[in-house]
Amino acid sequence: MLSGSCLCGAIRYEIDGKIGPVGHCHCVTCRKAQGGAFVTNAPVRSKYFRLTSGADSVAEFESSSGKKRCFCRTCGSPLWSHRESEPEIVRIRLGLLDSDPERRPLAHVWVSEKAPWYDITDDLPRSQHGVEELAAPVKKASPSGAGAA
Repeated sequence: MLSGSCLCGAIRYEIDGKIGPVGHCHCVTCRKAQGGAFVTNAPVRSKYFRLTSGADSVAEFESSSGKKRCFCRTCGSPLWSHRESEPEIVRIRLGLLDSDPERRPLAHVWVSEKAPWYDITDDLPRSQHGVEELAAPVKKASPSGAGAA
């Protein structure tokens, strides 16, 4: 069981299950919503996510069509986001977890929108755009030097 809370403690939640793949998102909207160089987040199935207190303190902002970012109306902590097209998924912000999720970041995404003042210094895979780019098959060179079809 994982638990999380906002800075002021008004909002608390529990996750009764594993979180999905963890990533660092560098897109402009995540940076502005988080107030940092990137946001570290992970998907959680809605059926495993339970708000235990502070429902009346959760505010939502539609940052793009169909995507809502939730935050605490008291302290401003960015909590999670969700999309109308994926009601079964909540994307949590790992900085709000109270314990180790036992998962580590797998990649940096939206590096094309990275803050110019931040240098990525780890060896994690990087995607110039979204996670779909990371899932694309990699072409390997044949012994003759020509790319595989």
